[in-house]
Amino acid sequence: MTPHLDRPWLELDLGTPHRVLSWSLTRPGFVSARHILWREVRDADLTEAFDAVRWLRGELAGRGRSDAVAMLTSRDLGSFQNAGACVEGVSARCVATVGLSNAERVGTRLDRTVRGPGTINLALCTSLPLGDAALIEALAIAAQARTAAIIDAGHALPTGIATGTGTDCIVVAAPSGQTAFAGMHTALGEALGRAAYDAVRAGAALWMDTVRRPAHPLTGALP
Repeated sequence: MTPHLDRPWLELDLGTPHRVLSWSLTRPGFVSARHILWREVRDADLTEAFDAVRWLRGELAGRGRSDAVAMLTSRDLGSFQNAGACVEGVSARCVATVGLSNAERVGTRLDRTVRGPGTINLALCTSLPLGDAALIEALAIAAQARTAAIIDAGHALPTGIATGTGTDCIVVAAPSGQTAFAGMHTALGEALGRAAYDAVRAGAALWMDTVRRPAHPLTGALP
């Protein structure tokens, strides 16, 4: 799963059709796909009137990738992070883009009228053929790893330490098979979690070092 940056696209070619699970704008749920794509947009494009789903489907069609699982981001695609892990012969790889301008702490909501867009998008692939239940569990592991990485990054909000953003998307992919479990007690769960954590943690650190704005003058919180 080698990422190919071709602005304004970032593309992953899985080599063969894989079983994919996500809440992608274009092909959510369980699907079969060979390609996973990011499409970069400008913050100014993301107005309330912008029909993101229709627009993105048109862009994918123009690229000849209508069957791809795709994500939308205003993060500089050149900031993508690529991390892998192998445990007991089971490998996993994660590619992530991380922007925290839209960060939230789970269970709370901030006023978004004065904050720009931002999102965490990650795609995670394993070499182990998975059944549907294991693919769902892999998605849960990826979400846990994402959250742990963002908490460890320590991005402070008026509501507490950020745990993600309001527009995150996670994609997990694997060859279709019969493996039934992907929990944290398994080699697969460990490999998935480590790859996702490392990619998101590196992306968050880069965002905080290069994009994060100064603290709010009244609350002291970092936007």
